[in-house]
Amino acid sequence: MTETATITIDGQTLELPVITGTEGEKAIDIRVLRQKTGYVTYDPGYGNTGSCKSKITFMDGEKGVLRYGGIPIEELAEHSTFVETAYLLLRGRLPTRKELTRTSVMLNDFSLVHEDMQNFYQNFPRASHPMGILSSMVNALRSFYPELVETDEQTEMAFLRLLSKVRTMAAMSYKISRGHKVIYPRPDYTYCANFLHMMFDTPVKPYIIDQDLVHALNVFWILHADHEQNCSTSAVKTVGSARANIYASLSAGIAALWGPLHGGANQAVVEMLSKISAEGLSIETVVARAKDKTDPFRLMGFGHRVYKTYDPRAKIMKTVCDRVLPKLNVNDPLLDIAKRLEEVALSDAYFIDHNLYPNVDFYSGILLRAMGIPTNMFTVMFAIGRLPGWIAQWKENLDDPEQKISRPRQIYLGPNQTHYIPVDKRD
Repeated sequence: MTETATITIDGQTLELPVITGTEGEKAIDIRVLRQKTGYVTYDPGYGNTGSCKSKITFMDGEKGVLRYGGIPIEELAEHSTFVETAYLLLRGRLPTRKELTRTSVMLNDFSLVHEDMQNFYQNFPRASHPMGILSSMVNALRSFYPELVETDEQTEMAFLRLLSKVRTMAAMSYKISRGHKVIYPRPDYTYCANFLHMMFDTPVKPYIIDQDLVHALNVFWILHADHEQNCSTSAVKTVGSARANIYASLSAGIAALWGPLHGGANQAVVEMLSKISAEGLSIETVVARAKDKTDPFRLMGFGHRVYKTYDPRAKIMKTVCDRVLPKLNVNDPLLDIAKRLEEVALSDAYFIDHNLYPNVDFYSGILLRAMGIPTNMFTVMFAIGRLPGWIAQWKENLDDPEQKISRPRQIYLGPNQTHYIPVDKRD
């Protein structure tokens, strides 16, 4: 028997279908609500609104669960690579060895960027933020690679081209911003190793690939590869719902990710630590200010809107930090402040009672800084990792026959009908 929910409005009783997901989560299907009653729902931020049915990612914020295609994030972080995880998100299953090899070869083949694109980079003002540049350049890719989504093979090539070229473009933007020679990818390096090579290799000081850092980058990108219907993914799908091309849709996602409450949070963590260090604040003072509701100070990198317990990604990222940082032997006062903040947050009753555990942004900011990634590139690193999720969600939305152009309703609170007054008769 189909489960229903009953709602009574103005004496009218309406039975609405209940949709049950494979993990038991339930949703009331309200698509006929306005048509039948004239009412709409009011849900700022859409925290209680399901916008789609999806087979890509499952998360349970109360239990601290995150799975891609049914596979726990812990298993993927331990055993998988970013390329394999990207395949899982895009195709809904893990690849065979032959499929994984073919995907890796195609990613290398697509890694070069049209030389004309370098001219674009050179004309951005030097102070431009890398996220603004990346958003613009991804949109510009449409001009260089217009063919898209006519056959399954072309679709796959377009998606892999994006995964490969955005990585190259990110490293290129860093090199150009430093006034350094652009370094091209090597066919004998893996996806993550090539990014580190393109970022840090120079003609006078060859970069030696460290497999521990390659593994750390793999884990970082796996943890960020998808996160259900978050702000940037919703932006990608909203733009895509108008049947905008994948490049324009991803450009919108990058712009959304730029925000300090979303992808910019890991950059905000380091900026907060820098401010604490510059002002000579004690950890006790910082913690007291964080607890004071009248103080506008915010402790960045703690707590999460969805996770009401420890962010499962944070546990994994903490393990990576604990393994990599000692090896790098980085002498950084900001890392010392971060470690002391972490100790307090994991033992202070206020933080525990309010679920203010360190989140993935806290540890990822620390890791990226220790690896030598400049602070203004942190969100770009997030964007590279999130690409597979954005692309998978965009494609799923495009293929879903129930989806329409995104068009939320509103509750109007402005003036009632009034009339135009000529300018010389106004007070």
